[in-house]
Amino acid sequence: MRLIALRILPMDDKVIDFRVHRRDVILFPVRSQVQRITYFLRGAWRLPMTATMVGSLGMLVVPSVALAAPRSPFSPASPQAQSIENLFIFQLVVAGLIFLGVEGVLIYSSFAHRSRPGRQAATFSGNTKVEIAWTAIPALLLIVVFILTVQTMHQATATATDPLTIRVVAHQWWWEFDYPNEGIVTANELHVPVGEQVVIHLESADVIHSFWVPELAGKTDANPGHVNEVTFTAMAPGTYLGQCAEFCGVEHTWMAIRVVAQSTQDYQAWVQMEKRPATTPPAGLAAQGAQIFTAEACGSCHAIAGTSANGVAGPNLTHVASRATIGAGVLDNTPANMARWLQNPQVVKPGALMPNFNLTPDQVNALTAYMETLR
Repeated sequence: MRLIALRILPMDDKVIDFRVHRRDVILFPVRSQVQRITYFLRGAWRLPMTATMVGSLGMLVVPSVALAAPRSPFSPASPQAQSIENLFIFQLVVAGLIFLGVEGVLIYSSFAHRSRPGRQAATFSGNTKVEIAWTAIPALLLIVVFILTVQTMHQATATATDPLTIRVVAHQWWWEFDYPNEGIVTANELHVPVGEQVVIHLESADVIHSFWVPELAGKTDANPGHVNEVTFTAMAPGTYLGQCAEFCGVEHTWMAIRVVAQSTQDYQAWVQMEKRPATTPPAGLAAQGAQIFTAEACGSCHAIAGTSANGVAGPNLTHVASRATIGAGVLDNTPANMARWLQNPQVVKPGALMPNFNLTPDQVNALTAYMETLR
């Protein structure tokens, strides 16, 4: 009997090991928090089905940062998302009425025209009026839906005269946000002003991804070598969560998006903060961390404004300590979690392109202290 050993790694130091047998899936929980997950999805003996199961299990054990505020396209926070919801509700109502009508006629006919003692079942054929009706009515409905769909597409993509333009590049597995007019490059956390239209020029650096923030806009693919546009106008301050909606590899689940909508004043203050270069710590543990950052060639992948680090393969770290999460949503951004990430990124986010540098505890502490100065 073949045995497939899999591991979900790790969320707040909690690890789940489980083995997939031909006919059963047996979970071996390692922490009490996940003891409720046992004997899940019997009969998952094909590997593709196993992959689906792993994704489902991941949703049960992901940390609070991912599921803190579930988002839905049914709570639109932009005119573009509202127009999409309106079209969906219309189509849902029309489809529901058609379903009820067809099923009602079917049920009525099953009883009213069935065979009975002394009477044969009714038969119908060659009714020209009925045939015209069931051809014309669906055709008219499709025309109406087509017109409303075209109108919704226009409403969801129409561009204002002077929008805020942001270049978004999808990577495995994080997001790069480039504000060309402001001279800002950041990652994973998109800041926008309330009431101002945002036009995103979306592309990919590797494989096909999909940008989706349900409360603000519809799904849009990010394709290598091609630029797509996403348009939205956040109508209220708040944090809107999104996700890559196109399977893009082993860490697809941990490719979260945070859109922070701010008042114009707060947004301008954020812009000014992001424009400031990093300050080099003069002495102490953070200064040692800056030296280690240079010695370990971290700057060949990451950029820090005001230093010699100018890499573009990984996220820009100029103000990394001001962001809410680490690793595109996999961890809350705290000193303890930063140390955990630096100790071995492959344990926290297996498959991430950042390798394990086998840093000593002293080096991890020094680098963490340096990262905390980057605000």
